[in-house]
Amino acid sequence: MTATPPPPGLRERKKQATREALRAAALRLAVEHGPDRVRVEDIAEAAGVSPRTYNNYFASREQAIVSAVTADREARVAAAVAARTADVRLADAVTEAVVEQYTNTGEREHGALLLITARPALRDAFLDATAGIEPPLAAVIAERLDDPGAHTARVLAASVAAAVRIALETWLRPAGNADAAGPLVVPSGPLSGHLRTALAPLAPAFDAAEQRPRA
Repeated sequence: MTATPPPPGLRERKKQATREALRAAALRLAVEHGPDRVRVEDIAEAAGVSPRTYNNYFASREQAIVSAVTADREARVAAAVAARTADVRLADAVTEAVVEQYTNTGEREHGALLLITARPALRDAFLDATAGIEPPLAAVIAERLDDPGAHTARVLAASVAAAVRIALETWLRPAGNADAAGPLVVPSGPLSGHLRTALAPLAPAFDAAEQRPRA
């Protein structure tokens, strides 16, 4: 049974509040003025912090804007996998969790995605954010596999992150689209289909990991 983690302390809650304020300010300013007209200084001022504090949380304005869409998604994917019962095949648990968290977007997230798909720099930052899946997902997979060393879990989680990135690249940069690197991109088909296709080759590896003798 998984131990319930202790609640975050005051310092951690303040850091999370600052991160959320920066995300919200970045997205609001990008929508109001256009991403290219938003400076880091503007985001910091709107969130009530200094540019130096901003740099402790985000490396660029694009990262902050994208974070308004991807915020906590990695943790939600891991939590969704952990919530599946042990009789659910691990490959299925991971696939369904990823598809669920990447396709169930609210009106605010949908509007932000439209903004992201219209800017190459934002698209790149959106794709880079998939790497954040690996740490929390590896921890959940390690627990499911009873893998103390977590080597197998890390490899599997990293493979999932790579598959998700490939799915998003295919969705945002469809083959044959001459303008794929330009200012306008029309996503190719449902994202759920791209995610399932990209994750399917990992199923045998997940099955093999589940079937091997446990330590």
